[in-house]
Amino acid sequence: MAVTERGDPHAADIPLFDGHSSTITLALNDDIAFYEKTVTPPGMEGGDPIDTTTMHNTTWRTKAPRSLVELEPFTITAAYDPILYTEILAAINRRDTITVTLSDGTTIDFLGYVQNFKPNECQEGEMPDAAITFVPTLQTAAGIETAPNVTEVSGT
Repeated sequence: MAVTERGDPHAADIPLFDGHSSTITLALNDDIAFYEKTVTPPGMEGGDPIDTTTMHNTTWRTKAPRSLVELEPFTITAAYDPILYTEILAAINRRDTITVTLSDGTTIDFLGYVQNFKPNECQEGEMPDAAITFVPTLQTAAGIETAPNVTEVSGT
């Protein structure tokens, strides 16, 4: 095992400086009546480690990484037109291509579905909004595994 020093990020890489304006697009309804206020892009999860400790270990518990990775469900907060009740009913639990567009124009496309729409409390003096959760499935209706596609904008 050798010590590795941290390298500089690629000279051409540019971090996101501002989250405005990140959006979500559903292929089956690209003008659905919600207005993104906050967007949390999907994360990735490798899962819990596999315990490889045996009675032959002498000092340390040992572990191994899992083989598969999960593109995690994510939730946005959005203002909405009341017509969304009708539109979201047509989208909930329906297989779709979901596109997350980040503030620099980079897109993350994947197969998934809308899991839920939960309006928050309506109050005087505040814009009503809702939490909308999306679940990446990463498989076609025939069950074929399909990786997410990331398209970076030139210069990012």
